[in-house]
Amino acid sequence: MLETTRAAIGPLDEQAMAAAADLQRRLTKPAGSLGALEVLSIRLAGLAGTCPPPLPEPAAVAIFAGDHGVHAQGVTPWPQEVTGQMIGNFLAGGAVVNAFARQAGAAVTVVDVGVATPPTPVAAVPSGSGPAGGTGPRLVEANVRRGTRDLAVTAALTREEARAAVETGIRVAGELIDAGAAILLTGDMGIGNTTPAAALIAVFAEADPATVTGRGTGVDDPTYQRKIEVVQAALRRHQPDPTDPLGVLAAVGGLEHAALAGLILGAAARRVPVLLDGVIADSAALAAAAFAPAATGAMVAGHRSVEPGATVALRRLGLTPLVDLGLRLGEGTGALLALPVVTGAVRVLHEVATFDSAGVAQK
Repeated sequence: MLETTRAAIGPLDEQAMAAAADLQRRLTKPAGSLGALEVLSIRLAGLAGTCPPPLPEPAAVAIFAGDHGVHAQGVTPWPQEVTGQMIGNFLAGGAVVNAFARQAGAAVTVVDVGVATPPTPVAAVPSGSGPAGGTGPRLVEANVRRGTRDLAVTAALTREEARAAVETGIRVAGELIDAGAAILLTGDMGIGNTTPAAALIAVFAEADPATVTGRGTGVDDPTYQRKIEVVQAALRRHQPDPTDPLGVLAAVGGLEHAALAGLILGAAARRVPVLLDGVIADSAALAAAAFAPAATGAMVAGHRSVEPGATVALRRLGLTPLVDLGLRLGEGTGALLALPVVTGAVRVLHEVATFDSAGVAQK
C-alpha cells in the first residue's frame, strides 16, 4: 500500500495554476491584494488540476493518538494515562478541538494507533460533539502496539510497525475522502510526543537537536535540558538516515507521527489538501516529503506552533503558516482555526466577479 500510494503522488498541474493566476489578475481587486491567499488558491488549483479548485468542504479532522516509551526518561511531567483519558474527552466532545470543530462544521475522527492504556469513557458534553447537522466523533481502533519502545534505549518501532502505522494513516485518509471529505486536517494526542517530533525534525531538516527541541506542555528548565539531552543521545545512538524515512520513523518516531505521515501521503495521492496543525504534524509532514517530495503540493500550513521545531520544519517544507497565535495545544486546534482562511482563498475564485463581468474599469 505504501509503495502504490507513493507512486500515485504527482506534481501540481501547471495549466490549472496558470489559469488560476490569470483569473486572480482579472478579479475586481488590485492584483496581489490578497497576498498569501492568492498564492494558496493558485496552488490548490494545481493540486486539484482544475480552476477554480473545489471548495474545501466538508472538512474532516483525524486525531491520531499514541504513547511513547521515552516517557520513562522524564521528558514531561504529565502521566501517560492522560492520552487515553483525552481520547475519552474527544469522543465525548469536551476538548478544545471539539469546540473548534463544531464552530467549523468539521467531522472528528479519533484513531487509536498506539495508545498504551484503553480510552477512558467520559460523559458527553450537553452541546453535542459533532458538526452542525452531523454525527459525533467516532473512534477507529487501529492499535499497532501499546506505545512505542523507549527511543533513548532502543529503536522506538520495528520497520514493520512503522509501516503498519503509515499504512493506517493512508487507509484513514482514503476512508475520509471516500465519505466525502474535501480537505483533511491533522490532529494528534500523545503525552511526550514532542520529544520524537524534535528528533524527526532534527533528522529530516538536518538541524541541531537543541535548536528544534521545545518545552512541549511547558516543562521547567531541568526537564527541558533533560529532553534536549535525550534527543541528542537518541540521534547519536541510532544515526538515522534521512533518505530512509521508514527507518527514521522506526528509530525515533511515534506511531501517531507515522500515521500522520500516511494520512498526508494518502491525501496527496488523491489530490486532496491536508491542513497541517502544529509541530507533530510538521514533523510527520517532513517524513511524508521524504517518502514523496511531491506530497508537499497537498500540504497547507495551518499555523506556526511556538515549538521551535515547527518553524524549522515549515521552512524546510517551503510552507508559510496561515495563522500565528502562539498556540501549542495540538489536537488539530490550529488547523481548525485556519480552515476558514483556506475556504476563503478558494471561494474568491468561485464567487468574485471579474472586471469585465462586473463592468468595473481597470487602471
